[in-house]
Amino acid sequence: MKNITDSFLCLGSWPSAGSFGFNTDILATNPINLSVVLGVLVFFGKGVCASCLFQRLSDLLDNRKQRILRTIRNSEELREGAIEQLEKAQARLRKVETEADRFRVNGYSEIEREKWNLINSIYTTSEQLKNYKNEAIHFEQQRVINQVRQRVLQQALQGALGTLNSCLNNELHLRTVNANIGMFGAMKEKNN
Repeated sequence: MKNITDSFLCLGSWPSAGSFGFNTDILATNPINLSVVLGVLVFFGKGVCASCLFQRLSDLLDNRKQRILRTIRNSEELREGAIEQLEKAQARLRKVETEADRFRVNGYSEIEREKWNLINSIYTTSEQLKNYKNEAIHFEQQRVINQVRQRVLQQALQGALGTLNSCLNNELHLRTVNANIGMFGAMKEKNN
């Protein structure tokens, strides 16, 4: 059989004083605890009738119930406020995410637009450089052709003069020179 102190809510075991513990055996401790509580109530409530005692207990329980209900209501209000703040924060988050997406899309489209502008600019510059190159080549070709013409003409004139000098006598030479001077004079008058 168990010792009576083992069944009671003990404030420590007898042999090792100074420790504190609870007996978790509910079946053994509840009847003892209830008898102690009733004994304390009867002792302190001498002269108080049982109905008054129960009325007082009922009032205490009602007060406790009201405090619990107030705490629950306050908790509900706090919960509703927290839910409202959460909804506001989620709405702000959605708005910021939408704005961030808009900036991201605008940024990508701006980058794409700049890329195409750069490509078009490079293409235009490339075409201009090709045109300049072709013009330079054409100009250089014309210059070389003119130089070749001048050399050929010069050589032909020297060859013709050489031939004329060897074939012509002085009189024929003077007639040819006079005829050429006349031809140049007529051309000059025609141009003026």
